[in-house]
Amino acid sequence: METVISASDVNKLRQMTGAGMMDCKKALTEANGDFEAAIDILRKKGQKVSASRAENKTSEGIVLIQVSADGKNGKLIALACETEPVSKVEDFRNLGQQILEVAVAKNAADADALQALSLANGRTVAENIIDLTGKIGEKIVVQNYENVSGEQVVPYLHSNGKLGVLVVFKGANGADILEVGKDVAMQIAAMKPLAVDKDGVDKSIVEREIEIGKEQARAEGKPEAMLEKIALGKLNKFYKDSTLLNQEFVKDGSKTIAQLLDGVQKGLTVTDFKRISIG
Repeated sequence: METVISASDVNKLRQMTGAGMMDCKKALTEANGDFEAAIDILRKKGQKVSASRAENKTSEGIVLIQVSADGKNGKLIALACETEPVSKVEDFRNLGQQILEVAVAKNAADADALQALSLANGRTVAENIIDLTGKIGEKIVVQNYENVSGEQVVPYLHSNGKLGVLVVFKGANGADILEVGKDVAMQIAAMKPLAVDKDGVDKSIVEREIEIGKEQARAEGKPEAMLEKIALGKLNKFYKDSTLLNQEFVKDGSKTIAQLLDGVQKGLTVTDFKRISIG
């Protein structure tokens, strides 16, 4: 005899899982009214959807940011999906907030540790993402997660909610650096520096830039004996364009970021930064 699935049963399962009414009805019918079995069916559906969309691009989503009350630690998360409408869905945004909250509460060291943490419903971040994938029908991923600490961390979240920056300062010595900190964070958002200073640039990038400089000089007919010197000159230009402390301040091109900071407080500098964006 076929089990009769009532509207109240469907609604109860929907409240338990957040899945759509039709999906809940189908799961309960397949499970002959067994709620636990129906929940497993819905979760397996999420796993199937997740597997089928594993290669899809996630170019939309939200960035969330939080700095501790003492200003010494910051968390930055990008939760990505496939399309903009999904990025605006309440369940998607709520999941992002829950992931940020557990990252803060448990001080997750990295993305792998974050994925393994349990949310309030007892299921891990990774499991909740699969569940929501099944409900929404799109690939969802924690695209980036950053956890930084230092003397003073200043955050910046762009108005579109898809770009966030954390900047770690040292040497404030009690000075109020929030305004200049925001300026520096916005500089990072706009100019995308590769590192804080030249010492932070990967050796392979430096070697590549030198080789490119030599090839350019050679193509211009410069003598072989001059190529190294010319390439090093081009490398210095690269550092000026691509490292934060050496970049010109976008609001005042007469000074570098290093000079800007030193003018606010002698010895003030940046020790680290993280910039993550969606798309």
